[in-house]
Amino acid sequence: MRRYIVAAAVLAALLVAVPHPASSQSPDPLLGSWKVNVAKSKYSPGPPPKSQTIKWERVQGGLLFTVDQVTADGRTTHGETLEKADGSEAPVKGSQPPIARAFKRIDERAFEDSDTVNGKLSVSRRGVISQDGKTLTITMKGTNAQGQTLNNVVVFDRQ
Repeated sequence: MRRYIVAAAVLAALLVAVPHPASSQSPDPLLGSWKVNVAKSKYSPGPPPKSQTIKWERVQGGLLFTVDQVTADGRTTHGETLEKADGSEAPVKGSQPPIARAFKRIDERAFEDSDTVNGKLSVSRRGVISQDGKTLTITMKGTNAQGQTLNNVVVFDRQ
């Protein structure tokens, strides 16, 4: 009987000590839904949107990036982009005027992307996820549709 107890204890210790394939792979911290925290964000020029939710999900061919927003004047917008981590451009479906977005992963917690309109750079962004994975901060620089200089720091909370 004592041999069985010792064998069970050794087996339990081995199971704890040996890494398992499912547990050794950490999930991508970028994936999931993020909601803008207007109070923590800075928009120059303003005004900020009434609400904005962004989402990344893994699909065949890359990451599907979705943006749903209610603008300051109450219009709803929806955009989708199939992003690849290599910096190649992809069209933003639902954008007017037509936008091409290039997305590049820097590391597990950071990315850069840029939007071009008619072949001209309009906005560049750098996004960083906090160490606890609960906050995404995106710094934006460029020019908006009205020709104004953008200098925004937009904070998102994981949903």
